[in-house]
Amino acid sequence: MRWLLDLGYLLALALLSPYLVHRRLKRSGSARSIAGGGWLARVSGRAPRRVSTAPCIWFHAVSVGEVLLLRSIVAEWSRRRPDWEVVISTTSEAGLSVARSTFPELVTFHAPLDFSWAVAQAMDRIKPRLLALVELELWPNLIAEAERRGVKVAVVNARMSPNSFRGYHRFRWALVSTWRRIAVVAAQTEEYADRFRALGVPAGRIEVTGSVKFDNLPTQRDQPATRTLRTLLGLRACDHVFVAGSTMEGEEEQALRAYRVARADHPTLRLIVVPRHPRRFDDVARLIESQGEMVVRRSRLVTPLNPASWTDSGRPPVILVDTLGELGAVWGLADVAFVGGSLFAGRGGQNMMEPAAFGATVLFGPHTINFKATVEALIRRDAARVVRDGDELTAALIDALDDPETAAERGERARRFVLAQRGATARTVDCLERLAPLNPQPSRSAVSRLSSSTNSTHANTPPISLASHFS
Repeated sequence: MRWLLDLGYLLALALLSPYLVHRRLKRSGSARSIAGGGWLARVSGRAPRRVSTAPCIWFHAVSVGEVLLLRSIVAEWSRRRPDWEVVISTTSEAGLSVARSTFPELVTFHAPLDFSWAVAQAMDRIKPRLLALVELELWPNLIAEAERRGVKVAVVNARMSPNSFRGYHRFRWALVSTWRRIAVVAAQTEEYADRFRALGVPAGRIEVTGSVKFDNLPTQRDQPATRTLRTLLGLRACDHVFVAGSTMEGEEEQALRAYRVARADHPTLRLIVVPRHPRRFDDVARLIESQGEMVVRRSRLVTPLNPASWTDSGRPPVILVDTLGELGAVWGLADVAFVGGSLFAGRGGQNMMEPAAFGATVLFGPHTINFKATVEALIRRDAARVVRDGDELTAALIDALDDPETAAERGERARRFVLAQRGATARTVDCLERLAPLNPQPSRSAVSRLSSSTNSTHANTPPISLASHFS
């Protein structure tokens, strides 16, 4: 079976290689970058070599969002199992960059591609006792190799969208053994749990733990990262801030239009745009300028903006956040928050829990299937508002500015909903602990703890470097 998978992967890689090369050249403009991004290491499985004898848990997170939700899980795991080492792999370049900045004391690396030889070598080098896949990273060869070595596999914060379910169900006959190799599925909702059961995961291995994302969410606007941004962006106490975050193609144009219309009666309105994909930063900057607006890019800000510089014209700049990992802090600036990936079909929505946690007035489009349960809960509580097109986005923004008391009440309901959902981290780590027997003698090799900036009740633990345990 694994050789059939290898052959399928090789064929897919051959077919996709012209597109992958073109995309990398387009992003970097340099042919030298094609060999970059850890591709050789990913194909060969050359993960960092672990030389310590301490037990190890390997977390795999595909990209930025999954990496960030690991903050509370890693902190809680480290508190309970300080004798275990933690390593984190990611699939994307952006994910690895954020992993390195979020977990500087831990070893982070590109995950191997799911070729049998690559996953075998990665396992040889990491020697994990436990493999935890974040949300849903189903790699049959990796999971089979883990089983051959006696490594337990868990899926944490597990989710299964309708589209994913349909795709996996179509090939259920080929994946049934993979599903049965998974020791624990810690599902976000009962609906997701039902889909995992239908695909063949034994019911006794599935537990509904809730979404860890709720535990990671800051709810206070005076957190240091948000305070720093407020100063840097030149925001005044009188300003009303409209944030359009995780936006995709077409949505920035609608948000910009809503802002320009609303500003006619609300001159203190400010707009901050945070595109979902870094490759679109330049395009979005050109779009804003084409509408006659001045744009300030976050990546180029060194000193705070001076509001006096635009007071005379009455035209403050539009802020384009073209950096990675700052959206969570940006949501803390929002009076009104539009969550992108939702206005046009085929995208499924982005995480609306972050602005909800801050008590912002939350708006999103009708296409939010990826967050179906959360959307239904927010709408049921009148804690968010669906806007079906650009005109409704404009009207909802104006309504929030015209009636700030009603907007604030809706935002507070959203914040209370988020606070009521917490506790998934502890339940998830409970599941992992059941797969990890206690060691008779603690090892001298201790896992690094997160710095005090980690958003967890146990994040005060001082960091210990792991570098000496790898060669």
